[in-house]
Amino acid sequence: MSSSRPSPVAKLALAVVTEPERALPAPVGAREEAMRTLLQTAADSGVSIVATRPTGDAERLLGQAWPFPSPFAVTVRTVALSEGLDRVEARARRSLERMGLPRGDTLLVSGATDLAGAEGRALWDRMLALKDRGLYRRIGFLATMEDGPTLLARRYQPDVVQIACNILDQRPVTEGVLSDLAGLGVDVHVASVFARGLLFASRETLPAHLADQGVALSRTRRRLAEARIDPMQAALAFCLGLPPVAAVVASVASAAELRAVLAAAHAPRPDLDWEALALSEPAAFTTGSLSRISNAA
Repeated sequence: MSSSRPSPVAKLALAVVTEPERALPAPVGAREEAMRTLLQTAADSGVSIVATRPTGDAERLLGQAWPFPSPFAVTVRTVALSEGLDRVEARARRSLERMGLPRGDTLLVSGATDLAGAEGRALWDRMLALKDRGLYRRIGFLATMEDGPTLLARRYQPDVVQIACNILDQRPVTEGVLSDLAGLGVDVHVASVFARGLLFASRETLPAHLADQGVALSRTRRRLAEARIDPMQAALAFCLGLPPVAAVVASVASAAELRAVLAAAHAPRPDLDWEALALSEPAAFTTGSLSRISNAA
């Protein structure tokens, strides 16, 4: 007898990573085949959203590797407004061309600060025009807590807002931002679910600006270990279990990583004191470089 409970994978979105520090170097043909395997694994598992960014060659690789027919709704990011309004619009069109898509599901402003500036309304109008022409079904923006996402959502009335949220930084939950956005009719996507790699980092590998967070991070990891809960399982269970959230963006660099994510997502939800796992100063790791750790979403 089938359960009426929806599959956790129904909320899962994938950001496919092709940067060298996450994806092993391989000949071009092998990379394309690896991408095809990853995407087919995602499709077979019921994943329906793929999130991209206009850097590197990820869009080109995706365009050569989609399963047919493709089951994916694709989320695209803009380039920075500092490159100019015309460039933002042209690159949003070019992203679709590179991926071989007649249209995308969602176009997101890559930084909410672009909307807060003097040209913010002009940028939004360009995106609305792309939506009106049917090139993108929805538009929205990426934001951090520091950007004031609820105020921006009230001003621009986006379809989608993507915000960082994880077990180390639970401010979007505790401060009511996720619920407020959902209450405005926004589809809320959460990213940085693995805390940009911090959940898997040892104290020795922490960047200098995070050294004073080492004790708190070790305490969180110890609590997970005592509960016999894998950090990846905990990270996904926390985000997938948030009622206001429509999608949880997890980065993967290979089919093997995707299978690990899928297994963790399907694991029973652990009974944890989630608030006790949060860092007391989570804003510390939202700035500065974490490249020494990971580019995990």
